[in-house]
Amino acid sequence: MFIHSLIVLAGCSGVSREDSLLKDPARQAERDRMVDEEIIPQGIKDPKILAAVRHVPRHKFVPSDYSDLAYYDIPLPIGHGQTISQPSLVALMTEALALEGAKRVLEIGTGSGYQSAVLAEIVPEVFTIEIVEPLATKAAHTLAELGYRNIHARVGDGYRGWPEEAPFDAIIVTAAPDHVPQPLLDQLAVGGRLILPVGRDYQTLELHYRTAKGFERKIITLVRFVPLVRERQQE
Repeated sequence: MFIHSLIVLAGCSGVSREDSLLKDPARQAERDRMVDEEIIPQGIKDPKILAAVRHVPRHKFVPSDYSDLAYYDIPLPIGHGQTISQPSLVALMTEALALEGAKRVLEIGTGSGYQSAVLAEIVPEVFTIEIVEPLATKAAHTLAELGYRNIHARVGDGYRGWPEEAPFDAIIVTAAPDHVPQPLLDQLAVGGRLILPVGRDYQTLELHYRTAKGFERKIITLVRFVPLVRERQQE
């Protein structure tokens, strides 16, 4: 069971960050340890996803105050009441989308941009929407700095999706609405998958698969995400 909640670790390493950076400034060894010890044991098997998580520098997507914790399997605050998901949950949700052959993926809730980067390592085009403008701006800067050119980002209400770019082979939502947004179901291609947390106090991670006749729904696990923010809530 994945519970997306903030965990504070104290004294989590006997090696200082300065010593670690001198030996491995890219922090690749930390990513490898995280994948080998914390993600693969969760049952994640897709080699493309494992390779993506090994490659994407998560420490670039978290505030500097939390950089030491970047490669522990925990969510971390990124400001504006939002969090970056724990890496194993990012991997789980990505694997559930079954992205083999997918060309275009829509992400609702850019946040720090970490999930966008993982997706961009796997599929040709990623479209991502963030309603909190400062987060969207910072994520766009980080992604550009890291050289991602296949990510299309905009500020807006993710509930509405991105209809002018639809249909999408997969859609991932990284904040919890209290029901499945109909616009996102409508923008899913036949054969495509939508994964999202649903609920308020009690949340379930749901996978919706679009067939020629309608939709099939599967509940994966219990989770805890921040609520999906709408435009009227922003105002």
